[in-house]
Amino acid sequence: MARTAEKESKTTGELIDKVVKIKRCAAVVKGGRRFSFAAMVVVGNGNGRVGWGYGKANEVPLAVEKAVKCGTRNQMDIELADSTIPHTVKGQFGAAKVILVPASPGTGVIAGAAVRAVCEASGIHDILTKSFGSNNSVTLVKATIAALQKLRSRGEIERLRGVTLT
Repeated sequence: MARTAEKESKTTGELIDKVVKIKRCAAVVKGGRRFSFAAMVVVGNGNGRVGWGYGKANEVPLAVEKAVKCGTRNQMDIELADSTIPHTVKGQFGAAKVILVPASPGTGVIAGAAVRAVCEASGIHDILTKSFGSNNSVTLVKATIAALQKLRSRGEIERLRGVTLT
């Protein structure tokens, strides 16, 4: 039985970490059931850096701590345009597909729990999203981060193409 938890969100120093999912696994042994837990956490600084981590342990706090440590190590920079993203982008991981669309200021984060965690941790305040295919929160987080990695700024596109965009 899996438990979804998007309740926990805390700031450690300058990092924001959000627990996306906690899974419980039971191994049947001679004395009964032995439980172990796996945690999926999104970590970001709220200003263009985000990463995800996965941790496993026999207790929930240890699993979350391992996931935060893993997510902190795997952070990457993403391109932001004020409080939104520079352009529409699609991301895919496995059967999960995500479309991220820039929104005008004041719109807020229009997204499901998993995609919302990534957007809020990365510092995106105005965005429209739509997910297709799988609704597994682990694959949705990975698809969202894959989409965010595809973002390019106007200056970077001009430099790569060697032209000036109007």
